[in-house]
Amino acid sequence: MRLRDATAGDAAAIAAIWNPEIRETSITFNSVEKTPEEVAQMIRARQGAGHGFFLAEGAGREILGFATYAQFRAGAGYARTMEHTVILARGARGRGLGRELLAAVEEHARAGGAHSVLAGVSGENPAGIAFHAALGYREVAVLPRVGFKFGRWMDLHLMQKFLHPPDNPGKNR
Repeated sequence: MRLRDATAGDAAAIAAIWNPEIRETSITFNSVEKTPEEVAQMIRARQGAGHGFFLAEGAGREILGFATYAQFRAGAGYARTMEHTVILARGARGRGLGRELLAAVEEHARAGGAHSVLAGVSGENPAGIAFHAALGYREVAVLPRVGFKFGRWMDLHLMQKFLHPPDNPGKNR
């Protein structure tokens, strides 16, 4: 397995991993599947903004998962706070790929001057909450009933990890 930067040419493979999670699970509140064109546009936009979009690639060059990040909210005041997404193919879970992908996101964000990274995790995804907690993310808020999917309301857990010690807030962007 190796990590590499995603390209627009990877968009169909990424959509093939992402869409079953959108269709069949509550790990994302989104219910609209991603087209390869939308994913390609996202890759270009994120990389153009200086944010990473990484892939875990297997020995046969199959895409096993991806991780990306972008600014948490619009506006200059949020320029050093990021939010990430990590999604693995179902057969690729439990092998440490998520940890490697998230480490790549954190290092890239840190090098770009980010101060912290947020994870928005569905309350119906206890494995996602445990994964982030094991990697040093701390729950900072629970937003009750903000996601709606499959005919029900779901909570969103916001988890945060600081990328710099308190006395070193990182570079200005």
